[in-house]
Amino acid sequence: MKILITGSNGQLGNEIRELASSYPHHHFQYTDVGELDIADAVKVSQYFSLHSPDAIINCAAYTAVDKAETDKDLAYLVNAVAPGNLAFAAAQSGAFMVHISTDYVYSGKNYCPYSETDQLNPVSVYAKSKAAGEDAVKKSGANALIIRTSWLYSAFGNNFIKTMMKYGAERGKLNVVFDQIGSPTYAHDLAKTLLDILPKAMDADGAKIYHYSNEGVASWYDFAKAIIEISGIDCIINPIPTKDYPLPAERPFYSVLDKAKIKKDFAIEIPYWRDSVKLCIQRLK
Repeated sequence: MKILITGSNGQLGNEIRELASSYPHHHFQYTDVGELDIADAVKVSQYFSLHSPDAIINCAAYTAVDKAETDKDLAYLVNAVAPGNLAFAAAQSGAFMVHISTDYVYSGKNYCPYSETDQLNPVSVYAKSKAAGEDAVKKSGANALIIRTSWLYSAFGNNFIKTMMKYGAERGKLNVVFDQIGSPTYAHDLAKTLLDILPKAMDADGAKIYHYSNEGVASWYDFAKAIIEISGIDCIINPIPTKDYPLPAERPFYSVLDKAKIKKDFAIEIPYWRDSVKLCIQRLK
C-alpha cells in the first residue's frame, strides 16, 4: 500500500518515519509544505494524479493555539481548507484518508469523558479551525478516519515535555496550571496505532470519528510533576489556577476523551500516560 504522510516533519509525521521500517509491506511518501502545499487544491490534485496514493495520513496542522487568535486566515487555511483539499482528492481517486483532530473541538465544560457523538463547541480560533477541518473531511465524500487526540508530545519538535525539561533545569521553580484536565498522548503510540488499524479502517464507508489518547487523566500540573520526577531534574513545580496564567486563547478545562469505541472496533490496547512519558524521556536522554 502506498501511504502519503503530509506534515511529515512534525511530531506525528516524524514518529511515523521512525516506525516505517516495521511496516515493510507499505511504501511511504513523505511530504511537508516544501514538497506539497496541501492548501493549494490544484497542486494536491496534481500530486494524486502523479503518485496515486492508496491512503493519506494528514499530520499537517497549525498548532500555535495563541497565535491563531491573530493569525486566523492561516489557521483556517492549514486546519480547514487543506484537509478539505486532501479529502476531496482522496474521494476523487478512491484513496482512504486519516485526518488528525483535537480535543479542543469541545468546550471543556463537561464532567465526564467526551464521546465521539458529543456536541462540538469549539471556543478558540484554533479549535474552530480544527472543527471546520473535520467538517470539510466529512463533506468531501471521502472514506476517512478522523482521529481526535489530546496533549500530543514526542521526541521530535517543540512540546510540553521538552519545555518542562529545559525550563526546569534552568530555573529550578515553575508555575503550572492545575485546573485543566486531559490526557497526555505520546505521538509514537498514536503513530503505531494508526499504522496498525489502517488496513481494517479502510473498510469504512464515509467518514468515521474515533478518539485516541493515552490511558489515564492528568492536569498540566500532574504532567509537569511527572516529567520533572522521571527526568531527575531538581525543580519545584508550583500549582496555579488558570486565571493566574492568562493566555490569548481560551483552553478547555476538561477534555478527557472516551476511547471505548476505538478499543472495541480495532481490539487495541492503549498505554498508560506515565509509562509513555518515561519512554519518551528515555529517548530524549
